[in-house]
Amino acid sequence: METAFTPLASLLGGILIGFASVALMALDGRIMGATGILSGAVFDRRPGDTGWRVALLLGMVSGPLVVLAATGSLPAVEVPVTTAALVVGGLIVGVGVTLGSGCTSGHGVCGMARLSLRSIVATLTFMVATFITVFVVRHVVGG
Repeated sequence: METAFTPLASLLGGILIGFASVALMALDGRIMGATGILSGAVFDRRPGDTGWRVALLLGMVSGPLVVLAATGSLPAVEVPVTTAALVVGGLIVGVGVTLGSGCTSGHGVCGMARLSLRSIVATLTFMVATFITVFVVRHVVGG
C-alpha cells in the first residue's frame, strides 16, 4: 500500500478548510465540525438552522464535480474494502464521535485553534491511534 505525497494539494486544502472554519466562526459563531453540522442538518434543533448546514454538506461532497469541471475527468477513487466494511467502519466512527463529543475536524481544526484542552487531548488521541493503526496494518498485518 502506497500513500501519494501531495504537498501542494494538501496545503491548499488545509488553507481552504482553515479559511472556511474561521469564516463560519466569525460570521455565525459556529464551529465547523463535520459531524455536528451533519447532526444538525438531520435533527434540526433550531428553526431555520438547516439551510446553511445542508449547503455546507453539499459543498463537501461536490468536490469531485469541481474536479470534473476543471479537468474533464473524475478523480480516481480506490476503496480497498467491502461495502460491509465501510458500513461497520461508519458505525464505529459514529460511536467514537459521540463518545468523543466531536469529530477530528471539529477538534483538530477548530478546537485546537480555540486552545480547547479537550480538543487538544482528543486530537493527540486521534493521532496516536492513527499512527498505531497504520503501523499495524502496514507492518504487522501486511496490508
